[in-house]
Amino acid sequence: MGVVQDKVALVTGGTSGIGLAAASRLAQEGAHVFITGRSPQRLDEAAAQIGHGATGVVSDVSNFADIDAVVDAIQSHGHGLDVVFTNAGGGEFGTIADVTLENYLDTFNRNVGGTLFTVQKVLPLLNRGASVILAGSTAASKGTPAFGLYAASKAAVRSLGRTMAVELADRGIRVNTLVPGPVETPGLVGLAPAGGESALLAQMAEGVVMKRVADPSEIAATVAFLASDASSFMTGSELFVDGGEAQV
Repeated sequence: MGVVQDKVALVTGGTSGIGLAAASRLAQEGAHVFITGRSPQRLDEAAAQIGHGATGVVSDVSNFADIDAVVDAIQSHGHGLDVVFTNAGGGEFGTIADVTLENYLDTFNRNVGGTLFTVQKVLPLLNRGASVILAGSTAASKGTPAFGLYAASKAAVRSLGRTMAVELADRGIRVNTLVPGPVETPGLVGLAPAGGESALLAQMAEGVVMKRVADPSEIAATVAFLASDASSFMTGSELFVDGGEAQV
């Protein structure tokens, strides 16, 4: 028996990186997993890799109308929803002097709007005792040059997590924010200029007490913990899985 045996889970941005690793781990632990992404082909490939009856739904979290398709798919399954991991999001480097309105809207729509409206729209589907896991970032706890817009969006996500935890407590629903350090994912590597991927990872590792970046499976293990009854007395918390990056 897995730690989320016979539960139903939703992982947004589940076609690669942390999202794919988390969806795979939840499926291994017995859950039926719905994943979202923008590419039908990548969704099909990810669902096949995850196995265990995983269901892919085409959805862009920054296009809030797309979330309705996710709700419809889960409703059709007929078992409600027990775990939500709002993993989809992203950002790019840019100094405060260079930020444009387009940058701002894209980053906040993906990270803040995508998180807020995903949770809002699945509220009627959440079973009593459900676990909602928000994707935070260590960037929200630091001042990193050229990463201020992304950091601000993740600070907003953390604040939303506190309010959600209070508002949903009477339904027995827990809300926690998971804060990874640097993780070797396509999203992180994609921030580097062509040919500079290894240098970026090495630079990131230098800022970590453990002197390495994480593997997505390490973050996925924490998602499984927060999704399970092992974390039954945790809500409103900010759980750092960052190799000490923002701790010492």
